[in-house]
Amino acid sequence: MNPAHIKQLRTQSLLKELIPEAFAQMGNPVLHELIVLDVTLSKGRSDAKVYLDPMGLSPQEEQVMLGHLKKARIAIEEYIKNDQGWFRSPQLTFIFDRQLEQSNSIEALLAKVEQELHAKKD
Repeated sequence: MNPAHIKQLRTQSLLKELIPEAFAQMGNPVLHELIVLDVTLSKGRSDAKVYLDPMGLSPQEEQVMLGHLKKARIAIEEYIKNDQGWFRSPQLTFIFDRQLEQSNSIEALLAKVEQELHAKKD
């Protein structure tokens, strides 16, 4: 690993801690419930994708939540910038990560297929 990659990973980890703190500082109680799963930075560290846990939200509820996040994005970036003493914060993009739900449903389907195969053998 080169030093630039290490610095990028360190910044990602720092953002993963700071963003929930920023949510807690917001006056919007809807944001307090959000869980940050992961943060990925662009190579130049100017943009960051923030992956959030959908927590069983419907697509309509996700859109409402993304609207709240869009309104709060600048305040969150300002919080990060001021907390770390940075000249500027990465521009944040919020995404609900459904990979865990998809992998769980695939595992459930595989378990069901396995049960059916065992039932046919018996």
